[in-house]
Amino acid sequence: MSVWTRPVLFLLCGLLLLTLAIAVMNTLVPLWLAHDQLPTWQVGMVSSSYFTGNLLGTLITGLLVKKLGFNRSYWLASLIFAVACAGLGLAVGFWSWLMWRFVAGIGCAMIWVVVESALMCSGTSRNRGRLLAAYMMVYYMGTVAGQLLISKVSTELLSVLPWVTALVLAGMLPLLFARILSGHGEHQAATPMWSMLRLRQARLGVNGCIISGIVLGSLYGLMPLWLNHQGISDAHIGFWMAVMVSAGIVGQWPIGRLSERYGRLLVLRVQVFVVILGALAMLSNAAMGPSLFILGAAGFTLYPVAMAWACEKVEHHQLVAMNQALLLSYTLGSLAGPSLTSMLMERYSDNLLFITIASVAFVYLMMLLRKAGHHPTPVAHA
Repeated sequence: MSVWTRPVLFLLCGLLLLTLAIAVMNTLVPLWLAHDQLPTWQVGMVSSSYFTGNLLGTLITGLLVKKLGFNRSYWLASLIFAVACAGLGLAVGFWSWLMWRFVAGIGCAMIWVVVESALMCSGTSRNRGRLLAAYMMVYYMGTVAGQLLISKVSTELLSVLPWVTALVLAGMLPLLFARILSGHGEHQAATPMWSMLRLRQARLGVNGCIISGIVLGSLYGLMPLWLNHQGISDAHIGFWMAVMVSAGIVGQWPIGRLSERYGRLLVLRVQVFVVILGALAMLSNAAMGPSLFILGAAGFTLYPVAMAWACEKVEHHQLVAMNQALLLSYTLGSLAGPSLTSMLMERYSDNLLFITIASVAFVYLMMLLRKAGHHPTPVAHA
């Protein structure tokens, strides 16, 4: 049977629309706050509130999927995100936006857990890699499309919110025509998520997701602010963000293939080393295009390789619990990254964004270099 079933295709179509809306909001919210003359630490706190919502959404979604199923959980998550987008137009201010971005974070995390878990349950050990690659490709294509859209339309708050909210609601429509079966969902939901975090053999994958969260959370939340402080216009900020994320799309497939051929340990080592090089290159203020491309190609492909490392260490019925654990790890990193980095940028220099990214990547590289005796072609459980 083909891996590209009707529910899978419709789910990916809905994800594309939702991701486009997520990308637009993640880039414009820091810029709107900066235009209102909010200090950098408050911009960072609003970004962190979004990732705090991600944390809560990750924790509750497994239970919701068990109770409501994949379709209803997906619709509920989309509604929460739509309300959070519309709510930003009610009042512009630090505390109001702190709350609405927290709600948006809950909805987005629910969307990710539902989609990733549904794809895992729809696949087998032989085609799950293709499904995960398709998921990441669709996610990044939606992100790039969102960044490019910013450069073509008005970025005024009340001009953006109506069509973004409509886009989120439109993302609910595909699953009205396809039902995603839970399969072994009940058995999977019964597997404690916390036990997945304690698996020694999956620790490098979990740590990789944390580091990936720090890197990408800082880039998503604070790169637009860094570009703004360099005197770059909103339209060009969208372009440079698109360049960075496009590199993740370009690198996704070849890095996935290389990790299967040469082993995930070697590929992770190279990826993390390239992240360090890309971050240091950004400090030189020379050739920002190639530097951003290198940073995006390595940084945006780190999460799926680390995720694949951890998922191949567990049984099939533990996959949803492991997925929750990995997304939780990623979210914790995403929460810590913008919070710490924004305070360092406020106190010292904007360049602390890239120094922080290089530093945490170096710590993970040391962990990877200590790992020995890993078989180059790990065997996934059926």
